[in-house]
Amino acid sequence: MRLSGPEAFESVEKLCSSALPPPRRAGLRALRHPGTGALLDRALVLLFPGPASETGDDLAELHLHGGPAVVSQVLAALGELPGLKPAEAGAFTRRAFDNGRMDLTQVEGLADLLAAETERQRLQALRLLEGGIGAQCELWRDRLLDLLALVEADLDFADEEDVAALDLAKIRAQASHLAGELGQWLSRPTADRLRDGVRVVVSGPPNAGKSSLINAIARREVAIVTPIAGTTRDLIEVPLAIAGLPFLLIDTAGLRDSDDPIEREGVKRAERAIANADIVLAMGEDGGAIPLRPDGGPIIICVASKCDQRGRDAGWEGDTLNVSATSGAGLDLLLETLVARAEPLFGRGDDILLANQRQAAALRDCREALERLDGIDDPVLIAEELRLALSALARLVGRMGVEDMLDRLFARFCIGK
Repeated sequence: MRLSGPEAFESVEKLCSSALPPPRRAGLRALRHPGTGALLDRALVLLFPGPASETGDDLAELHLHGGPAVVSQVLAALGELPGLKPAEAGAFTRRAFDNGRMDLTQVEGLADLLAAETERQRLQALRLLEGGIGAQCELWRDRLLDLLALVEADLDFADEEDVAALDLAKIRAQASHLAGELGQWLSRPTADRLRDGVRVVVSGPPNAGKSSLINAIARREVAIVTPIAGTTRDLIEVPLAIAGLPFLLIDTAGLRDSDDPIEREGVKRAERAIANADIVLAMGEDGGAIPLRPDGGPIIICVASKCDQRGRDAGWEGDTLNVSATSGAGLDLLLETLVARAEPLFGRGDDILLANQRQAAALRDCREALERLDGIDDPVLIAEELRLALSALARLVGRMGVEDMLDRLFARFCIGK
């Protein structure tokens, strides 16, 4: 149980029957009700004086026995002390942010870490939480400040003999180099896909074995399977992890012309799912056929189902993978293929990825401001673009312009974070 704020230590002292332990040293103390003196628990007490604490304020921890009755009674006793209030979701992290203990990218990394379900999600969230993006932003910020200082010195002190003449070509060259670095970061995928999973749509005509394949991959009965064509009408989504990577398998209605209005709507939804897919498993007796969009569209893997019934060996046959959902033949090879095709969508495993579109937009604004320097000869305009670039970096780490989204962000956290 954690208490944070200027009255944290005083409040804990009122529960303890003896003196508080020294800072950052655990001490076993009897906790008693401040009004009645009744014994509540024997707990370890830890004190972390601010500002060198997780929240930046004085922070106390009570390591209680975990029974619900113990926790309830200690909470009730604390609730009777003046100056204390229950923490809302994200309250401790919000204090850490407000007190400069974390920047906004670290806060977003913590939110992702709490929600991580796969190993790759955990590693990426830890990189954010450890300040990977924030530290890089500081390096970019220092370089921008150096450039802006040169321009400002020329504007304010051009008539001074000891101020060197401004080399605009050098300023633009350094800004262009920095814009290129930002472009490399922007070329990486964002962690949104890592968080949401690769969208794998299983598509094909009715009775192609789509639902059976979904069940076989998920290893549970998530989709209804019958010999009746058109059983699946709506989209069925199945999140799962394969080799530490997140996937979202989507079962769809069979693609065919139909007079049934419900089935026609199912086909429309299937077509929309295909258009938004990262990977399509195109199924049929000899592998399905999905027309490619002009931009290349999703990755297509042709899968021929029911190979055991058709007397064919499991495995690759040309560009088509033969599998059997009933016997499991070829499924391991299909999963290996899915992982191999999905890996490039996540970027390199050791890359630090931008957590979301908010971060990407801020970095894009910074790059665009730097790119606008090309061809500008007016130092006043150059200084303004450099200030806009710095402003975009400040938004990225949460130093300005983010008040409207902070409440939504911290609401994602559980109580006690």
